[in-house]
Amino acid sequence: MSLVRLNIKGISYSQTQNGAYALILSEVDGERKLPIVIGAFEAQSIAIALEKEIKPPRPLTHDLFKNFADRFTIKVKQVIIHKLVDGVFYSSIICERDEIEEIVDARTSDAIALALRFQAPIFTYKNILDQAGIYLKVNPKKEDEDSDVENFLVDELVAEDIEPEAKETSYKDLSIEELNKMLDQAVHSEDYELAARIRDEISKRE
Repeated sequence: MSLVRLNIKGISYSQTQNGAYALILSEVDGERKLPIVIGAFEAQSIAIALEKEIKPPRPLTHDLFKNFADRFTIKVKQVIIHKLVDGVFYSSIICERDEIEEIVDARTSDAIALALRFQAPIFTYKNILDQAGIYLKVNPKKEDEDSDVENFLVDELVAEDIEPEAKETSYKDLSIEELNKMLDQAVHSEDYELAARIRDEISKRE
């Protein structure tokens, strides 16, 4: 299976669902976006890693892991989002120490937070992008305005410590046709967090 490299496009949050965030990944040589729902702590950690000028007074969990790895000469070479099951993404961190390569299982949000700190590339398999990727029709002017992902939501995420609240939305009574219509509307309005949840529900039924 061929690997597709991904870049971080930004972080989106839901105006109606407190504590819900969507990490938006974009394929390097294509137009598809891969939204992944993450928690508030992970969103904050990723945003801080994107904003190079922000230095927390004490190391965050992912910073601690980076310091630990550096001390023991462990290098993160790459992160691979290798599986999608029932709307949940599974990832692996490819590490190396003394020229010996190891594969470590990780939550996707943690893996990406670490990839940023190690400046390691992020990949997924083509079949996962085919299954879960979303095409977005972007206004060229708006694309230019949004190109600086480092400043996207950083102020909001760093300004306060947000406790995520679990809130489930049930789509079980909706048909596939209704879900696809809702997905189109969510993508059109750029509500990526909602689009990711609807896409995951569709994936469960297929």
